[in-house]
Amino acid sequence: MSGDEVARLAFYGLLLVVIGGAMLVELSGRGGRALRQLFLWGVVIAGLALGYDWWQGANAPRQQVLEGGARIEIPAGPGGHFHLEALLNGTPVDFIVDTGATTVALSRSDAEAIGLDLGRLRFSGQAVTANGRVGTAPVTIADFALGDALDRNVPAVVIDSELQDSLLGMSYLRRFARVSFEGDLLVLER
Repeated sequence: MSGDEVARLAFYGLLLVVIGGAMLVELSGRGGRALRQLFLWGVVIAGLALGYDWWQGANAPRQQVLEGGARIEIPAGPGGHFHLEALLNGTPVDFIVDTGATTVALSRSDAEAIGLDLGRLRFSGQAVTANGRVGTAPVTIADFALGDALDRNVPAVVIDSELQDSLLGMSYLRRFARVSFEGDLLVLER
């Protein structure tokens, strides 16, 4: 379960406790029947909210790799960002495609997930982000697979901040012959 999913689950649990508590205070003194109805409605509402949340995540747009990896189509997500999944050292990593980022920028958690030892990194560089200056540590990703296309020894940085999503920046996007937009699709072609 990802950090976002845990946070969502905690939010819904807290919401259920607050609403349930308010209902208990309102219905106190009316006996066990009211309490059973309250509990039933709480379960129904929580189930619907969790089901909707799961459905949104399961139906989120994902990239399509076409022509043996020569063309990758990435639909815009609900927030207008383009998200794609790549295999880094055999581990799936979600990226936001960011044409404003100079390089591939990994979150600390993604860097750790692909086998990089965070304790051995030297955060000697700096990057300017929307949240100000942050430290960066240069790394090399041994295997970077996007569909059937495999790139080896891809330079990247690990961001020394609370970056939630890793960023696929221009240093990787330049590997494509064409990067274009077709409506709500980002198209990468080799």
